[in-house]
Amino acid sequence: METFTVVPRGPFSLAASIAFLEGFTPASYPGAAGGVLEIAFGVEGSWQTAGLRVRQDDGGPVVAEIVSPADPGPELVAEIRPQLERILSLDVDGSGFPAVGERDPVVGEVQRKFPGLRPVGFWSPYEAAAWTIIVRRIRITQAAVIKARMNEQLGEPVSFGGRVVHAFPSPQRLAGLDTFPGLAQPKPEWLRSVARAALDGQLDAARLRAMPPAEALADLKKLPGIGDFSAGLTLLRGAGFPDAVPSAEPRLARAVELAYGLPGPATPEQILAISENWRPYRTWVTLLLRTLLGFGQAQRG
Repeated sequence: METFTVVPRGPFSLAASIAFLEGFTPASYPGAAGGVLEIAFGVEGSWQTAGLRVRQDDGGPVVAEIVSPADPGPELVAEIRPQLERILSLDVDGSGFPAVGERDPVVGEVQRKFPGLRPVGFWSPYEAAAWTIIVRRIRITQAAVIKARMNEQLGEPVSFGGRVVHAFPSPQRLAGLDTFPGLAQPKPEWLRSVARAALDGQLDAARLRAMPPAEALADLKKLPGIGDFSAGLTLLRGAGFPDAVPSAEPRLARAVELAYGLPGPATPEQILAISENWRPYRTWVTLLLRTLLGFGQAQRG
């Protein structure tokens, strides 16, 4: 099987990434034995399904084994590698991230609580945008069930020996979607638009990352069903933009309130002011604070 190695720049823990995925409802990730990450996704561009088994020993290099296809060829490997790096935020030099915690003690405390955790993105901006449509106006747990069913019924399966993982349906498949159980109208229509945008390259991660954030967000919001929240999630967690603060994320306001001891939910102005100390990793800190909020809620539950 074809393998490749990625050397993280700065602190990184694959175990922390796996733990995050196991608690991230949209991923519906059940985990795999031995601290190994097993994922299946459509490779941007061709949208051919790839299956990867990823491991890291003792905080060292990250080794990815391409389980499927069996003979990927050098061109496909060259497409898979940057996508995996982006999913795990390994495409960003994180060597300066500890300095953020040194100048902001709140961030430093959260970094120590979740050592080596970087944002784990959706497998592609296309999948992130589709998720925001699926979850619209329903509970997140309900949306996760629908997405998992879509994977199983419309996505390509990848066998990892002991289990099968289904990739999210390719844009070619969703471009012809008329209906699906649990998806009220106009969601199928919006998903078809997202699929066509992916096929046209509008949702290409490299394209979105190369644009100024405001321009990328405005471009995303041209798609039917994509508003402020959806565009922000697609850019930050789909394309993996590392240095921005979501403007339409209400739980971030609560997370900042609790972490910084504010008298109430942080205002957009307060978040912008506080987040100046987080540059150039504002997306990363946002993820840590949201993770801390979820961890605290789980502990209280």
